[in-house]
Amino acid sequence: MKMIARFRKMPGLFAPAFFFAAVAGLAASPVQAQVQQVQGQPQVQPPPSIRPTPSQLELSKLIWSTFAAVDHANRSGNYSVLRDISSQGFQIANNAARLSEIFAGLRNAQLELSNAFLVPPTYLEAPRLVREDLFQVTGIFQLRPISLGFDFTYQWEQGQWKIYSISISPVEMVPQAPQERR
Repeated sequence: MKMIARFRKMPGLFAPAFFFAAVAGLAASPVQAQVQQVQGQPQVQPPPSIRPTPSQLELSKLIWSTFAAVDHANRSGNYSVLRDISSQGFQIANNAARLSEIFAGLRNAQLELSNAFLVPPTYLEAPRLVREDLFQVTGIFQLRPISLGFDFTYQWEQGQWKIYSISISPVEMVPQAPQERR
C-alpha cells in the first residue's frame, strides 16, 4: 500500500498577511556552540545562527496569540497568564498589577481586540531582528471604524519566541474623499 501525503495549499507570498519585504543580509555562518559553566555543569547555548527567524505562518500565530492573551487578560482582569507566557525580562519588569495599570486605557476603551482574528495583519515595516535574540514586528489590523495598531518584540528563550514588549493602540481610519473627475 502506497502512502500519499496531501498538502493543503497555503496562502502565497502575495496574500495580505504575508506581503512584506524580505529580510536581507542573512549570511551563512559556521555553527558554534557556546558553553557556559552553571554550578559546575556545562550549559550549551545555541548559537544565534540556529535561533530561527519566525516563518510567515509562525509570525501570524505569534501576533494573533499575543492579541488573544491581552484580550483575555483585559476581559478577565487577570494578567498573570499574560505575564507567565512572556520572556523572563518581561516578567521581571512587570507584575500582574503593573500590567493591569498599563492596559487600563485599552481595557477602559472597551476595544474588541478579538476582531483582529478576523483579518490578516498588515505590516508597516518589514519584521526584523533587532538583536540576535530579539525579533520586532510592527503593523496594523485594518478594521472599521477603529483599526488596531501594534508593535511587538519577541525574545528567543527556552527554544521559542516569547513576548518581550507589547504596544497596542487604536487607530482611527480616516475616510478618503472621492477624487474629483476631470
